[in-house]
Amino acid sequence: MGPRRFPLFPCVVLLLWVGALAFAGLQPDLERNLKGWLVMGLTLLIALILLIWFFVSRRFSGQSKIIGLVGLGWILIFAKLTLRVDGVVDGRGLPKLAWRWASSTLPSTSPSLSTHERAAPSDPRLAAAANVPQFFGPSRDGHAPAVRLSSDWLAQPPKELWRQPVGAGWSAFAVVDGLTYTQEQRGEEELVSCYDLLTGAKVWTHAEKAHFTQWQGGEGPRSTPTVMGSHVYAYGATGILHCLDAASGKTIWRVAVLESVRSANLEWGVSASPLVVGDCVVVTPGSTRGSSLLAFDRKTGKLRWQVGDDESSYASPLLTTLVGRSLILNNAARSLAVHDPITGKLLTEHAWGVEKWPKASQPVAIAPDRIFLSAGYGMGCQLLKVEAQADGTITLDTIWTSMKMKTQFNSPAYHQGHFYGLDDGRLSCMEAATGERLWKEGRFGSGQTLLCGDLVLVQNEDGYLHLCAAHPSGFKEFGKIAALSSKTWNHPVLAGRYLLVRNDREAVCYELALSP
Repeated sequence: MGPRRFPLFPCVVLLLWVGALAFAGLQPDLERNLKGWLVMGLTLLIALILLIWFFVSRRFSGQSKIIGLVGLGWILIFAKLTLRVDGVVDGRGLPKLAWRWASSTLPSTSPSLSTHERAAPSDPRLAAAANVPQFFGPSRDGHAPAVRLSSDWLAQPPKELWRQPVGAGWSAFAVVDGLTYTQEQRGEEELVSCYDLLTGAKVWTHAEKAHFTQWQGGEGPRSTPTVMGSHVYAYGATGILHCLDAASGKTIWRVAVLESVRSANLEWGVSASPLVVGDCVVVTPGSTRGSSLLAFDRKTGKLRWQVGDDESSYASPLLTTLVGRSLILNNAARSLAVHDPITGKLLTEHAWGVEKWPKASQPVAIAPDRIFLSAGYGMGCQLLKVEAQADGTITLDTIWTSMKMKTQFNSPAYHQGHFYGLDDGRLSCMEAATGERLWKEGRFGSGQTLLCGDLVLVQNEDGYLHLCAAHPSGFKEFGKIAALSSKTWNHPVLAGRYLLVRNDREAVCYELALSP
């Protein structure tokens, strides 16, 4: 038998694999989640090709192939018996493998409740607090209430007021009159919880027998309560809308929204936060076409109107004023829809993106006549011009499109002619007029941002909190703290000088120094 030839085929396959991975890594605007899945998919494909080559090649004897087949079978059986999926690595959605006998890294859904004492109603520190009654800032535009923060975190670092366990979920906080409201999963119950802003003391909890979980997105509620007057409106991950008494947590009314409109839930659960408009509370339903926006009477829970013919996505409806008119913007699965806030009438819609991928970013309204849209998963961003017609209708025209702001979970915000947000996990500044990206720096993963004047708070996916400049001249970081120690997808909330951050395990409140 002559000498064996050089194994050219497997070497070529491995070289092609290395080349493909290098090519993908060099693409600056290929999103990290797509890169992650591409790397995993290519690796599995190459392994399969080499395995097939092994069994069909004449280089190996029949006995060697049988031994290889038996060995492969034992490896697969061993993996099935000893490994399990323990959630995801990060926002890319890649499965995280763990030994079956190892303790789960997923959060406990039954942490101990707070035993702190409540602050006195006359506590002078409350004068430095501000109300943030809904998701993504008082105006749902990504801006914190007007406050001048000190940027010197070395000399004046954030002061931790309290820290405590919370149940699972990706809800943020609403803050009104020294009380904070959030949603969490504890065992088989989905809670709306009220805590004291200054001490973290539990004021009340409202429990609903409901439990949503999905292997990538985890378990628990996703939306943030909305507070209006003496009522709290909370929308659970399974589609149950509650109106609760803000002082006691007692139920005023309850509606199973998805059941009422016969809609299936979304893949990653109902995520949109309720929007209060006049005497109605507006929500989006699930993944079944037939209605995309619903309004319920704030006092009774009775359905007032049901409009649209799109599937819902993961962004929250926004009330804004453009071209001199009050409008509701709804970023749905197939389009951006513009509605009359009183009747719900669909005024216009703008098809964009791909419906099978989630749109979790808020639309950004820019007075007097602009709307900025962004998303991840290859959809990118675009700027629209809004025009009011003589017959009362609204038209939307595209000014520019770009792949330079791919926001995935993050929602950007507008400040002095520029957009600031996480472009595929890196803080970016984009010129609104042209769509030109001025800079892109840092590594924040699937984190969140909040504008505070000329500063931007960045909640890193790994739990670190960063204070950066919101300025077109370039990226500048003033400081960072290890606020949390595990995956954090929740939005930070700044209520005056008090900063609230949480994830699916714990919540923390910091007191921030103010600028003179």
